[in-house]
Formats: sequence, structure tokens, C-alpha cells
Amino acid sequence: MEKTIKNWLLEHEEEFVQDLSALVRINSVRGETRGDLPFGEGPKDALDAGLKICDRYGFHTKNWDNYVGTADFSPELPHSLDILGHLDVVPAGEGWEVTGPFEPLVKDGIIYGRGVSDDKGPVLAALYAMRAVKELGYSLKKGVRLIMGTNEETGSADLEYYYKREKAGEMSFTPDAEFPIINIEKGAMHGTLRKNRTVEGSLLSMKAGVAVNAVPQKAVMEFKNLSDEEFNAAKLAVEKECSVQIQRSGNTVTVIGVGAHASTPHLGKNAGLAALSFAVKLPSLGAEDRKAFEAVLALFPYGVTDGSGIGTKLQDEESGELTCTLDIFEVGEKEMHFIYDSRIPICGTKENCEDMARKTVEEKGFIFETEGMVPPHHVPKDSDFIKALLSCYEKVTGEKGECLAIGGGTYVHHVENGVAFGAILPGVDTHMHGADEWIKVKDLLLAAEIYAESILALCQ
Repeated sequence: MEKTIKNWLLEHEEEFVQDLSALVRINSVRGETRGDLPFGEGPKDALDAGLKICDRYGFHTKNWDNYVGTADFSPELPHSLDILGHLDVVPAGEGWEVTGPFEPLVKDGIIYGRGVSDDKGPVLAALYAMRAVKELGYSLKKGVRLIMGTNEETGSADLEYYYKREKAGEMSFTPDAEFPIINIEKGAMHGTLRKNRTVEGSLLSMKAGVAVNAVPQKAVMEFKNLSDEEFNAAKLAVEKECSVQIQRSGNTVTVIGVGAHASTPHLGKNAGLAALSFAVKLPSLGAEDRKAFEAVLALFPYGVTDGSGIGTKLQDEESGELTCTLDIFEVGEKEMHFIYDSRIPICGTKENCEDMARKTVEEKGFIFETEGMVPPHHVPKDSDFIKALLSCYEKVTGEKGECLAIGGGTYVHHVENGVAFGAILPGVDTHMHGADEWIKVKDLLLAAEIYAESILALCQ
């Protein structure tokens, strides 16, 4: 059976590449919302193309008002397994050299183009798994549905719309991540520290951070005046302590650190916190600014990303440690505010995260604001569903399967009994949000084989 599925996929490799290329040629970056286009023309065009491919291979399709499209293996079978992927992509960006972002190219067994690995290629791998099972004549007792979304990259409003109208299958997986299986996604919380301010010392303003889910790579401070002596002394100390670069142009001081995703803040060097460390070393800094900045540095010490400063250090065996990073810094004429991002393990609660952070922050003299915690997502690793998926992964690849916990969220974070299952192989960087996004065609076919075996294991 395994060989039959493998051979079928190899025989249809050229057709697979043609279908994927057709999808990649469509610029499906989110556009302007208007009329019956909730996410603009590009995502709708990609959805139309995806549904057309599914129709061609004999699946029962439906367009859910241009939010998502579905393809059922057989509408007569009970709704059981959902496979969720998306056809929208991130913007092309700059730096493409091998080919243009929407000009798919196969070279040395690798296909290049925006979306080949995130997530048009994996969606097609799931479709070809369904097609292999269908055309090889296997009969199923439970239904399989491919769900093709169009808004994963900018909010997942597509799934929100769909699940208000349709119940999820009893099992769900998304090929929008990595193998083996991600069964735990940490919870998340953003908190804002706010305080009134009056300019009284040398510092006029400070700004760092572009997004609350990213460690700031750059901070900029504007001063009324700053002597060479105090600048050089603070620069020398902070560059040594924080391993950042500090530059000056007139009364503008720029701190250059290292950016990182908020789910892995230990990989970054926080330019905002380094800038506060620089400021408190200046004799000319105002007394109230000094008090406030020192309080922030006590709550979020440089290089400490476990939440201990705000009293939320947590850890459990399955999902690991809580992470916490201060990512937005705004110090203006009348107010200062700071926003942090925390990724919370399974043991996190309102009491030990939100309430504790509020108490600690308010004791330091700041107003604390939050919209609360997005709960962690967890599917038990000893469930029959996960055991079956891991067994199929091991059968096809010959590699040991295991469950993983991550700090980021996947397409199934809000889907009950949903896990992330491929399609990227462990340790492979496909540049999925960067220039020259790529994936090996044989890896996509391997994913399709894993998915076909999983369909048989779960639905036969």
C-alpha cells in the first residue's frame, strides 16, 4: 500500500508542479476589502483557482462567500477529518534573486516562489493525498474535508467566519507548520504600562519597536543637549553590558540591537531596554524619568525573558517556560508607555499571569492595561488521533516522531482537537517569509504521502 501511494505520487509529480505553479503565479497578498471581496482580489483569485483544481479532480467543493473554500472527499460520509491550509501569502518584499516572487521556477529539484512552502505547496500536498486515496480506489468510512483559507497571514478572520457557520470535524490538522507534530501552542498576553510625563531633563523623547510580537532591533532617543563626556561614558558601559551598538548624530542617539520573534526573545538583543540602560547612566536625565526607567528595568531586566521581573515566571514539563519581552517603547512630551508580549505555558491562568503582572506593575507606579490572556492550546499527546499521525509520520519517513510545544500560534490555535502536522521537515529553513522562498518538490510529495497514510489510518 505504501509503495502504491508513493508510486502514484511520483507518477503525478509533473502535474503537481503545474498545479502549484498556477497557484504561485497569483499574487494573493491581502488587498482592499470591497463588496464580496473580504480580503481583496488576490486572495479571491487564489481561492477560485484552488477550488477549480479540486473540482477538476472530482471533489465536492463549496465557496464560503470568498472567506474559505472547502473540498470534500465524499459529501455522503460523516464529517470527521478537517485539513486546514491557506492560499493567502505575505508580501513579496525585496531581495529576490533566483526568480520573481510570483514567477515560480523549478531548479535542481527545488521550486521557488512566494507561497511554495507557506502555504500553497502544503495545501496542494494535502489535496494530492486525498486524490491519491480516491484514485487508488480506497474506500473510507469517515469524511475528509480540505479547508482552504484566505486570511491566515493577517488575522484568520476567514476561519472565524467559517466556524460561525460550520462545525469543526472531530479531528483537525494544518500543514502550515513543521513535522512531526505541534500539539501545544502557548497562550499569549499583551500588557501596557502607562505613566504621565513632564520633560524636565535632557531627554526629549525615545522610541523603539515596530510590533508587539518582535524584540526591537533599534531605539532612537532625542536630547535637548548631551555632553560628549556623559555620552561616551554611558556608551562605553552599555555597549559592554548589552552587546549593542550606540551611535550619535548631533543630539540624536541610536541604539542598534538584534531583533527576534517574541516567542524566542532570548535570541535577540533588546535595543529598547539597552536604550533605557543608557539613559539612566546620564547625569542630565530628569529625576522622574530616572525613577520610571529604573522601575521598567527592574520589571524587565535586560537579558531576562522569563517574566520573573513582573512576577509571572512559570514553567511546566509539557509546554516549557513562560517567555516575556518588552517590545514597544514610546516616551513623549506628556506620556510614556511600554507594551510587553508574553507567551504562556499550559499552567498559566488569569491569576498567576494577568493579576500578578497588574499587581507588580502598579506597585511600581504605572497604570496597567491588558485585554487579557489568549488561552494556551493543547491536544493530549496520548490521544488516539496524535498516536495515529505520529505512526504515519514514522512509517513514511523512518524517523522518530514526537510532539512539540511552541510559543507562536498556528492556524488551528482556536480549533478544538486541532494540531499542526508538517509540511516542512525538521530543521529545514525554506525562507518562508523572506526572499527566494523555496521547498524541495520531493519533500512536498513526501508530505503528501504522510497525509495519504494519515487519511487511511484515521478514516478507513
